Amino acid sequence: MKKFFLIPVISFFIAGAALAQNNLGPEDLVKQTVNEVMAAVKADKSIQAGDIQHISELVQEKILPHADFQRTTRLVMGRNWNKATPEQQQQITEQFKQLLIHTYSGAIAQIRNQTVTYLPYRGQPGDTDAVIRTQVVNNGQPIEIDYRLEKTPAGWKVYDINVLGAWLIQAYRDQFTQQISEHGVSGLLSFLTERNRQLASGTAN
Repeated sequence: MKKFFLIPVISFFIAGAALAQNNLGPEDLVKQTVNEVMAAVKADKSIQAGDIQHISELVQEKILPHADFQRTTRLVMGRNWNKATPEQQQQITEQFKQLLIHTYSGAIAQIRNQTVTYLPYRGQPGDTDAVIRTQVVNNGQPIEIDYRLEKTPAGWKVYDINVLGAWLIQAYRDQFTQQISEHGVSGLLSFLTERNRQLASGTAN
């Protein structure tokens, strides 16, 4: 999968807890956030150069209020979530967030002239779960990307992404399950921590 496919994906999934109240519907929320992130990257040469600190600051300002990454992490872990202590749950959520920052920082840096088309949303009043379907056009090639959101007391929050038929939660669930099966919850945490260390130091394979 080419990195530019993941540009709008990472625009939502380097997030943590929901902090801000918003009254936007799911479609408007996706449009506003993706547009703001893409505009911010185009205006910041440090981000275009792959500066992790600047990318993290962008995430905190533009993305964090609109995603429920704790729910994402909980769904990725599945029934193993309850095997972790509250402290481990918090640590795994943070390490997973950092993993995505490091893994896809290059995709954020590549934002230039891509355009996003929003497919018709057929939600109904009273819905608490929504899927917003989009196409990212890069050099004339449309790439289908879907966002799954849940309505919470703090507004709509993104918690899963589908790229070319692969949902993020399912993709990582198999990896997390294998680590926990072989090494336990503490082993998963150690794996994520070490992987982030390698990515940060540039020694990852």
